[in-house]
Amino acid sequence: MAQKIKELFEKHREIIIYLIVGVMTTAFSWGVAFIGTLFLDVENVGWQNDVNNTISWVAGVLFAYPLNRKWVFQSKNPKILKEFMGFASSRVLTWLMDLVIMRVTVNVWGMSYMIAKVFISSVVVTIANYVFSKLLIFRKKGDVE
Repeated sequence: MAQKIKELFEKHREIIIYLIVGVMTTAFSWGVAFIGTLFLDVENVGWQNDVNNTISWVAGVLFAYPLNRKWVFQSKNPKILKEFMGFASSRVLTWLMDLVIMRVTVNVWGMSYMIAKVFISSVVVTIANYVFSKLLIFRKKGDVE
C-alpha cells in the first residue's frame, strides 16, 4: 500500500505540489484580501473592490513565484528575472480574469465578496495559472513545443 502511494505521488508529484503551493498562495492572497476588506468598502464600491483584488494579486504573485520555481517546477533557469517577468506577465491575464469575475459576481449579481472570491474566482484562476506556468513559463527542454 505504501509503495502504491509513493508511486502515485511520484507519477503526479508536480500537480500535487502545485495544488499544495496553490492552497498556500490562495490562503495568503485571501488573507491579504481579507485585511483589505477592513479598510475598503468592497461590497458597495466597485473601484475599491478592484483595488483590493489588485493588492491581493500582487501579494499572491510575489508569494507564488519562488515556491513554483523551486518546489513545483524545479526550475534551473539562470535567467531568474526574465523567468519572473514571464511568470508575472502570465498572471496579468488571470488578474484581469479575477477582476472581471469579482466585478460581475459582486457588483452585478450581488454575491458576497468572500463567497465569490473563494468559490468562483480562486478556482478559475488556479487552473489558469497552472496551465500558463506549465505550458509557457517553466517549460523544460524536451517538452512539447
